[in-house]
Amino acid sequence: MAEEETGPNRVPLMVLAWAWVVLPFGYGVYQLFLKLVQLFG
Repeated sequence: MAEEETGPNRVPLMVLAWAWVVLPFGYGVYQLFLKLVQLFG
């Protein structure tokens, strides 16, 4: 039954959901790195 819930039609939705979380987080980490370089560089 679990295989039916994560069928091929759910893959684009899962990719979009992960991108919705990972991209802003990655951008925040990048900005933090730039600020640390300015602070300690």
